[in-house]
Amino acid sequence: MELNKIYNENCLDTMARMEDNFVDLTVTSPPYDDLRTYNGYSFDFESIAKELFRITKEGGVVVWVVGDATKNGSESLTSFRQALYFKEIGFNVHDTMIYRKTNPNPVMGKRYKQCFEYMFIFSKGKPKVFNPIQVHCENTKGFVKCFVGEKDGIKQYVNKKRNEYKNIDNIFEYKTVRNKETKKHSAVFPEQLANDHIITWSNENDIVYDCFGGSGTTPKMAKANNRNWIVSEISSEYCEIIKERLNTLL
Repeated sequence: MELNKIYNENCLDTMARMEDNFVDLTVTSPPYDDLRTYNGYSFDFESIAKELFRITKEGGVVVWVVGDATKNGSESLTSFRQALYFKEIGFNVHDTMIYRKTNPNPVMGKRYKQCFEYMFIFSKGKPKVFNPIQVHCENTKGFVKCFVGEKDGIKQYVNKKRNEYKNIDNIFEYKTVRNKETKKHSAVFPEQLANDHIITWSNENDIVYDCFGGSGTTPKMAKANNRNWIVSEISSEYCEIIKERLNTLL
């Protein structure tokens, strides 16, 4: 299987050529409900999910960014049906994260502004890589009492110095930006979103895959972070967008 290559084909054809336990990390966003038009193409969700499980290494992760359409006054809940199916075929639902848009589009009607999508973190067993994004703690002075166990019916505590840094929470906030690189694609997630997941769930030289290449955000950020990458994209028009974006890193 050739790495660092755009495969202009159905992702099922690409994955069929991959060995079992081949990919370290998948970061993707499927064309969901009617929220995204995908150049007239449809996809076989269940077959794709099964193939993702087969090609993912033990300890590997799939980041599945997805939302729901609202029809006849009700949200579809397609995202949760997909998450339950991933669990049914063997993945762990390691985390249900939120991608919060800081500049969402305005909405009309009797509902609040929709400002987020789900980022399901599916793992094949326990994730082998976790490089958490951290922030500086506001209060690092003094000590904190930590529970370490129980002995003879008495709870045991130790005093530990406060950490200088802490992990961020599982709500990632980004501003959606359209630029000359991405304006030809109808649905683009922020480069920083792909970047943050790639550095969190993989190490340098790992293989990062995107089964719905779209505008090429995942392979671009994988390349920028010294990861190997593979991308499947069924639309030749979108493949040209991906090539253009990858060429900006040369």
